[in-house]
Parts: sequence; structure tokens; C-alpha cells
Amino acid sequence: MVVPELRPWRVAGPHVARIAAAVRPRLARVATVARPRVARLAQAVKPQLRRVTRPDTSKTWQYTAGAATAGLALAAGVVSAAGPWDATGQRTAERQWAAAQQRTGGADHGRTPGKTTASPRPAPSAPPVLTGLGGATTAVQAGPKAPDLPSAKALARLLGPLLEDPALGARHTASVVDVATGTRLYGAGAGQALVPASTTKIATAVAALSALGADHRFTTRAALEADTGELVLVGGGDPTLTARQDTTGAADLRDLAADTAAALHKRGIRQVTLSYDTTLFTGPRIHPIGVNPNIAPVTALAADEGRTDGSASGPAPRVADPAADATAKFAGFLAAHGIKTSPPGPSKATGRAQTLATVSSPPLSAVVERMLTNSDNDIAETLARHTAVATGERADFTGGGRAVAAQLKKLGLRLDGAVFHDGSGLDRTDRLTADLLTDLLALAGDPSRPELRPVLTGLPVAGFTGTLTSRYGDGAAGVVRAKTGTLTGVNTLAGTVVDQDGRLLAFAFLSSGTTDPTAAQKALDRAATTLAGCGCR
Repeated sequence: MVVPELRPWRVAGPHVARIAAAVRPRLARVATVARPRVARLAQAVKPQLRRVTRPDTSKTWQYTAGAATAGLALAAGVVSAAGPWDATGQRTAERQWAAAQQRTGGADHGRTPGKTTASPRPAPSAPPVLTGLGGATTAVQAGPKAPDLPSAKALARLLGPLLEDPALGARHTASVVDVATGTRLYGAGAGQALVPASTTKIATAVAALSALGADHRFTTRAALEADTGELVLVGGGDPTLTARQDTTGAADLRDLAADTAAALHKRGIRQVTLSYDTTLFTGPRIHPIGVNPNIAPVTALAADEGRTDGSASGPAPRVADPAADATAKFAGFLAAHGIKTSPPGPSKATGRAQTLATVSSPPLSAVVERMLTNSDNDIAETLARHTAVATGERADFTGGGRAVAAQLKKLGLRLDGAVFHDGSGLDRTDRLTADLLTDLLALAGDPSRPELRPVLTGLPVAGFTGTLTSRYGDGAAGVVRAKTGTLTGVNTLAGTVVDQDGRLLAFAFLSSGTTDPTAAQKALDRAATTLAGCGCR
């Protein structure tokens, strides 16, 4: 399953009905702060709305606009006409405003993979809504003076007691940073490394995007060995490759088989020896936790993450050999086009093999968003290996961890105490600090690094998407965006929130030694909700 493209907000109707009463007062409060900007932004949008909303069959834009003041203020003005949310939890007004500005620098989210050789064109971006009202780095400086930063003392008074909740176990740390300025506003053991669980995926996302680029795509190809007549299905490490009919923009084995069969028919070939190549990745395929429904064997060739129950996310039974399974399905699709194959087996394509057909994944920006929204372990481990390949490390669990760490160090991030033994956070020997997590989030909001924006736009939206769909039933629903982390005895939460003054804050809360995961999650959610309601003077 690919993170849904933008659709009319009506798709989110059931969610909107449930939380509208909670969201609307917050929109009104923030609009009061930013009201002088509303008229100017609305005037900019008005002439463009007809063009923006006209159907475009050539591409579907998924704008990289975050949840900050400019979008919130404009949303308050159009909420009755357009609805505040679309199916992905993005503010409708934000993406309309982004389009009206005709900005560039975002990532391509819409082209059909494998259907064109042209370079992906970036979608419009709206960096100002990611930096907060009047932030020092925002491109929009006109209007009222930005509110002062929240007081560190006030934050300590509010968060301190909440983070001392016994539900958070024996050890807990926290960090809060103002994204626009990079100012650290609050810290409690923020430099102490704890087990991060799935918040590790934030680090993996930043490393992969910086090493590969937001527009990078993973390509699966069928290659013919001219000397032997062997057809090799070459895995390109695409974690979104599918054999299902409803592809939702993913690279499709059915398309690859159809194009391959057509190429073979042109050559007068009706029967081939079929094999598969997974040599892009090396080392053990089974995660150190062992065979587990949370992750399939990691391989450069897999269809639908090796799932056997038709699911698209979450724990599921998996096939023992995803590469063999994917190739067997490919053989079936070839047969439907009149190509007979031998039973497939492992091989390696030579440099002389001629590529007959290819299919490519959505851009990395979209893959990262899917990974973060669904907390997808399979994607995370694949991206760690791709980071290793791109930086010259061995493409296995150990090499992936080294590559992620090296890439973050290259970005100038503080890695004191950080340990990466995988890309997903399933390994309990991983260690991260709250400081590093908020640094990663702040870096992703830096207007000078638009390639990292999917780290923020992919975060689950409280009460709407991914692992936060069933959390935040009131209060901060739709305002908190955060990556969750859960292992036995470990509960973490890291993300962004817009406070009552319209400042975008990054936060990270880590707890270890918890005994009741539900109580721990509620305690973390209370802390994030407190930030959302904070003026904190």
C-alpha cells in the first residue's frame, strides 16, 4: 500500500466528524494570532483556485506542506467551504496555498513509474509553513512580529510532572526544539541514549534521503542472457514492488511481465530458463530478532513484502523466501502472455545481459512517507541497505547501521551515544538520544534542505493516519504529527506540533522500563498535547 495521494477532504469525513469540535477551536485561536496574514494569503490563493482544482491526468501533486501557522490561519478562513482535512490528514488550505505560490523544490509524487524516461518534476513546496510564524529562516517575513519563543521555565513546569508519570517507567528522557530557530527549549536527560524502538526510522529516513535524493527510484528489471537464453529477474531493492492488481502507483510485476513477454515475442522466443538475482544486498536475510510477523526476510527482490494475508501494513504471516515467491508470480504472469518458463532458481545477471523491461518504484520521498506513516519495518531495512550501497558499505544489517550513522555524521549531527544495528528499530541494542531525534526533525524542517521534507510530511497525524489513527481522540487530534515507537518495556514518541502561538516545535520523548504500554502511550500523548496547547510564557 502506498501512502494515499491527495483526494477531496470528504474521504476523511468520519474522522472529521469525530474531531471537528476539537480542531476548530485551535484553528480559531491560531487564526487570531496570525489574522493579519490571512487576508494576504487568501488573496494570493483566490485567483489560482480554479487552476489548482482542475483535474490533471498527467500527475497528482502531493504537496510537501507541514502543519504550521500560515496553513492553519488560511485553513480557518476556508474551513466551511473546503473542509479542513483531506484523506491524508493534510490541511486542504495548505496545499492550495502552496500551489498558488507556484514554488518549486519539492519531490515528484505523481508520475507513473516506468512510463516515461523524463526526469521527475518537483511538486510545489511551501517551506514557510514548516518553519513557523515569522521564523528566522522563513521566506515570508511580512506581517506581525513573530511571538517570542516559549519559556524554558514554563515548559519545564508543564512537562516535568507529566514526564514523571510512573507509567513511563524507570528511565525517561525528553527534548523540545523550536524548528524555525533551532533553539533548544527543554531537555530532561536529552543526551542520554535509550532504546528508541521505531523512532529509529526517522534517522533511517534522513540518511536515505540525504544519500540518495528525494527523487531516487528503485528499479526491478528483466534481463536476457544472449549466450544462454536465460531470463533473469533482477531485484533492485524495491520494497514497494507488488504482484497485486490494485497497485496504487507501485511498480507492478504484471506490467513487467507484459513488457518482457512482448520483447520476447519480438525475438521469436516462447520459452525461457527463468532465474532471479538478489545480489544487490548481502549478508543474513533474517533480522536478529528471528522469524517474526513484523518483518520479512530482507532481500533485494520481494513482492508485497512477502505478505500472505493480503495486508498492506502491520504484522502479517510472510513467505520464507520472498525472492523465489516473487519470481514464481512473475512466471505466472509470463505464462498468461504465452511465455513458458522453467522452475525459477537463484542466479546472477552478467554484464552482457540485455535488459528487456523495467518497472520503477515511486520516488524515495513517497517511499519514506509510507515507511514513517505505517512504521514499515520492511521498507526501513531496505532503505538502510540502499544507504549502504550508495555510500560504499556492505549491504547487510551491520553495514546498513554503519552507513546510517556515517551519513548523519556527514550532516553534522551529534551522535553521542547513538548505536545503529538496524534501520527499523526492532533491534533492542539500538540507542538514540532525544537530542538527536529533535535535531533530525529540525534538520528536516530546514528550508535549505527540501529533500528532507518527507521526514515531516510522512509523520503520522494524530487521530488521522498510520500508527496515530486511534490516538488523540480530542485535544491535539490533527495537530500533533509524530513517529511512535513500541517494544516490550519501551515506549517512545518523536515529532512536531504547532503551539498556540503558531511556533513549530520538534519534540522527542523516550521511556524505558514501562510495564503497561497503553498507559505509557497515554502519558506520552498527554505530554505532546500539552505542547500543542502551550503559549508557555
